[in-house]
Amino acid sequence: MKQQRSIRHATTTYLRSLGAMLADVDTGAVERVCQTLREARDRRARVFIAGNGGSAATASHWVNDLGKAAKRSGRPPFRVTSLSDNISWLTALGNDEGYERVFSGQLENFAERGDVLVVISASGNSPNLISAVELAKDRGMTTLALLGFDGGKLKGLCDDIVLVDSEKGAYELVEDVHSALMHSITKYLIADVVTEEDVIVRLPPVATLAVNA
Repeated sequence: MKQQRSIRHATTTYLRSLGAMLADVDTGAVERVCQTLREARDRRARVFIAGNGGSAATASHWVNDLGKAAKRSGRPPFRVTSLSDNISWLTALGNDEGYERVFSGQLENFAERGDVLVVISASGNSPNLISAVELAKDRGMTTLALLGFDGGKLKGLCDDIVLVDSEKGAYELVEDVHSALMHSITKYLIADVVTEEDVIVRLPPVATLAVNA
């Protein structure tokens, strides 16, 4: 019984912390990311997403949702790629050129002016993501980030960010908020539908989607 109370208390505490972090997210920043992705889709620009560890899983999940689920809108499909998923290429770059090159080494084959790079990082200090952002900016790409803690070095490098302001080391909470934000942004883009008369349906406020994710 004592163990059950302990588990219940730990779960309640975690969920309350998660809700507080979600409530503190800058919904204006979320809306800007939505609009940047929306414009990239409509321009047929390519979108690249990258992350390490748990953030690599979020990157893969987001590529799936943007590539498949967002097709329901009737808009042009996203040309979206995860830089975390090609294991052969990623490990070859890591082995031959260093782990800091695993994303930028792929990106330099594709990156064009007007494309978008999204990086996901709790710390904001991953050398391979910093390298990818620097290459993207040199190529004239737009750079976006979902960050945690104090934002790290990526906070000052990217064109726009959504920061989950948190204590350093709170990886689980930051990663869960990033996942909720990813779903909120995708939900917004799915809602950007085309009717039979090719009239854009009025979208719900992005702030509402983010908070209710």
